Amino acid sequence: MGKAYNPKESEQKIYALWEEGGYFTPKIDPTKKPFTIIMPPPNANGALHAGHALFVTLEDIMTRYHRMKGESALWLPGADHAGFETQTVFDKKLEKDGRRRHEIPREQLLQEMMDFTLQNKAIMESQLKRLGASCDWSREKFTLDQDIVKIVYQTFAKLQNDGLVYKGTRLVNWCCKHQTSLSDLEIKYEERVDPLYYIKYGPFKLATVRPETKFGDTAIAVNPNDKRYQDYIGQEVEVQTVLGKSKIKVIADESVDMEFGTGAVKVTPAHDFADYETWQRHKDEIPGPKIVIDKYGKMNELAGPYQGMKILEAREKIVADMTAKGLLDEKETDKNYKHNVACCYKCGSVIEPTLMDGQWFIKTTEKPASGGLSLRDLAVEAVKNGQIKFIPARFEKIFLQWMENLRDWNISRQIPWGIPIPGDEEQVFDTWFSSGQWPFATLQSANKGDFEYFYPTTVMETAADIIFFWVARMVMLGIYVTGKPPFEYVYLHGLVRDKDKQKMSKSKGNVVDPLGIVDLHGADALRMALVFANSPGQDIAFSEEKIIAQKKFANKIWNAARFVITQSENEKGKMKNEKVTEADKNILNALQETATSMTKDIDNFYFHEAAQKIYHFFCYTFCDVYIEQCKKENNPEILLYVLRESLKLLHPFMPFITEQIYQMLPNKEKSALIVESWPK
Repeated sequence: MGKAYNPKESEQKIYALWEEGGYFTPKIDPTKKPFTIIMPPPNANGALHAGHALFVTLEDIMTRYHRMKGESALWLPGADHAGFETQTVFDKKLEKDGRRRHEIPREQLLQEMMDFTLQNKAIMESQLKRLGASCDWSREKFTLDQDIVKIVYQTFAKLQNDGLVYKGTRLVNWCCKHQTSLSDLEIKYEERVDPLYYIKYGPFKLATVRPETKFGDTAIAVNPNDKRYQDYIGQEVEVQTVLGKSKIKVIADESVDMEFGTGAVKVTPAHDFADYETWQRHKDEIPGPKIVIDKYGKMNELAGPYQGMKILEAREKIVADMTAKGLLDEKETDKNYKHNVACCYKCGSVIEPTLMDGQWFIKTTEKPASGGLSLRDLAVEAVKNGQIKFIPARFEKIFLQWMENLRDWNISRQIPWGIPIPGDEEQVFDTWFSSGQWPFATLQSANKGDFEYFYPTTVMETAADIIFFWVARMVMLGIYVTGKPPFEYVYLHGLVRDKDKQKMSKSKGNVVDPLGIVDLHGADALRMALVFANSPGQDIAFSEEKIIAQKKFANKIWNAARFVITQSENEKGKMKNEKVTEADKNILNALQETATSMTKDIDNFYFHEAAQKIYHFFCYTFCDVYIEQCKKENNPEILLYVLRESLKLLHPFMPFITEQIYQMLPNKEKSALIVESWPK
């Protein structure tokens, strides 16, 4: 053994040893318990980041642990074409090259995007290997594989047959920059400060932050219990507008908050989701939606002299004109009104609720024609009856609360990149529709018997911030298609933040490149640093100092192994030391206690606790106490035994260095540490 551990020299060779040995590929064995993780497929549109390194570490820890426990442990890898996400990345690439998507013939564009995606997919896979991912590459899947697409279409057909799919004109979340609709899950809400204007509407005053939508008003709504407006309900009132006089009907609706503003609100069904629902309840009383803002975010012909203006420009001009005509109450205007604004999660543009035709939706709250529960109720029931458990448990309540307010799911996207909707090739499926089928689609399209043996899967480990983006979709579609929940546990990890707990971003210059860290300090140091203080569901503060500390730990492991192996070699041919000292007894007891405690921790998903326990045992109990005692007098057999068992306990966390040392042991029992038995 060299004097210092060199990860650059050994990591690639060790990974090759694992791959060539076929250790990542479990066999279907009815006598063995299966353990299954389906990898959340990283987006095949760029390099891995610190969040990816965290999920790889956590999922690899679980897989290696259960493999060592003798289970058929399958970690199935994959990659996501990522629809809208990849489209935005590719559009930026085109822009950098001085090209525009709309100027490229469709077939050529799709081929260029496929080439781009597959190149990134290959890079991403090599990076996963460098992080030590012991996933079964023989079963790898891609969301655009033909067998996956076939299953996606089968699910769509099943939903259609059950009357759960419809196409029509509906209000959607529209991104004017990207020119596509987005689901409710792809919206981020930002707190902003805008003026809250009070418009004079005949005998009413109406509070609004969006006076530019007034040309689309179809009614005034008040609460039926509001005594102030009882005489107006059902009546038409004459109002003065910047375009002249008009009449508008007053309706009663219980959704109106009597405490907000004046308790009277304008109803603009073509540009507000709540107003659209109000119109649905009062179709017989008031006119249908009037679109006044086009899909490019500009006022249309119904806005009169403001036609062609962008929204903010029009708002400023309309406010000025209304003020000049005395149609705004300037005294009551709240210039510092705080409210949440819906924005595109990719570009930050304000989302325009827009009435669009030809949109595809899935009914999430209606029962299927074939009978049974709605998609939402299938998911809620599975969580409430304990078939699906959240780690940490607090996310169960968050999940159930969110499901209560679920609306129909808009699954059509107006972009070229994705799985085309059958019979509507100009639109593609929302990427979450295909990835929402990932657990069962991967196994149904893999080897014969895989689905029957490995499904339902054991754990879905993913980021806490996509619990609604993805987890909810997988639960609904998984149960609907297969009759079984797609997984037993949902383990949610937090964000990886910088040392000051700030979110990492390129603009802040605080992004940590995981592959750069591997080059400098080795994969084991990165993995141990990520998991060491990472409790479930909590964001973690990450810094190079933490990685350096774990690199020092790796060196300590190496040096301890050098001492133990050297002692063993020196004792060859000599009489065995039969005497078991008090120190020997203490180290063996401490080893047993550590193994028992770590097993309990990992079974309960407390990976950070297990990591800290083996770190403490190896650094202090074994190295600083026992090995120091052994420098005077030692029992090489016990030294070797404790080292070997320690390597087993360390292996899920630090697989490369532990395998490298294991291969040098004179008392190894298996061909590789990766298939050793977990200490009992």
